Amino acid sequence: MDKLSVYFNSPGEVLLRQEDIDPPGPGEVLVQASLSAISAGTEMLVYRGQFPDDFKVDMSLEALAGDFSYPINYGYASVGEIVELGDGVEADLLGSKVFAFQPHTSHFVSEVGSLQRIPDGLAQEDAVFLPNMETAVSLIMDGVPMIGERVVVLGQGIVGLLTTALLAQYPLESLVTLDRYDLRRKSSLDLGAQASLNPDNGRVLDQIQQLQRWEGPSNGADLVYELSGAPGALNLAISLSGFEGRVVVGSFYGKKRAEVDLGGQFHRNRIRLISSQVSNINPLLSGRWDKSRRFHVAWEMLDQVKPAMLITHSFPIRDAAEAYRLLDAKPGAAIQVVLEY
Repeated sequence: MDKLSVYFNSPGEVLLRQEDIDPPGPGEVLVQASLSAISAGTEMLVYRGQFPDDFKVDMSLEALAGDFSYPINYGYASVGEIVELGDGVEADLLGSKVFAFQPHTSHFVSEVGSLQRIPDGLAQEDAVFLPNMETAVSLIMDGVPMIGERVVVLGQGIVGLLTTALLAQYPLESLVTLDRYDLRRKSSLDLGAQASLNPDNGRVLDQIQQLQRWEGPSNGADLVYELSGAPGALNLAISLSGFEGRVVVGSFYGKKRAEVDLGGQFHRNRIRLISSQVSNINPLLSGRWDKSRRFHVAWEMLDQVKPAMLITHSFPIRDAAEAYRLLDAKPGAAIQVVLEY
């Protein structure tokens, strides 16, 4: 049997490979993919050749083992149907709809324990957002928003939008988001942001100050999320923070570098920079939380938010190169792009 896979052959070059696929062995199943989601963050770093040298793809996921070196089959959000069982696999799994942290490919063999069954009633178009929703849940756990706080989210890509959707469920005093693209700002408002501003308009600090009524000891935001993927946004996040404010950095910048101003306001205001990465559980919570519990919450939030509405473009797998060109050349024209099989 053959499978069709998407490969990054070199920076800016995407190609398809027809590859042999072995039948499932004991404890394994064959999955036929139906959809896979393109990450406009991490995958575009690979597409543009901006990933750090000698950096592991993801040591916590077997399907993403190895280094970032070309050619590479990459991606981590695939949904499909179990179409063949290996020895020792329960017969009732045949035909099950599942999610997998798998690169973009039409078919794949996986151990049963590496798959997650999609809950009954949840559309595959919603389920394909699982990694991003898990990340959003992790960001909330690391930021620990409190009642009555003033929160700002920089960046309204998929992770930023899902984080906004979760924050909107809290009794915050205000929730303001920033993004330079009109389409994302509109979606942000639809998901519950009080206001969504363009950071390039030259008046964003004054606008947020008025919206969040900064004055006296609360002259600044309590909690800022930096999710834009732009290293220079860290300085804006710091400038938005009040005394002992928290800045949660969820962006992965790859090779991109920028000077960060750690003098002045950062130093005097005792601002905390918090690195947030979904591969691990916050150590302060690990006594009660594990990844299984966090996934359970992520699935519940997918059912509640129904993020399929954020899919703006679908491409057949044979047009994968066109999908990446769109995201590279016109990032403001798309929110979530998926490949269809």
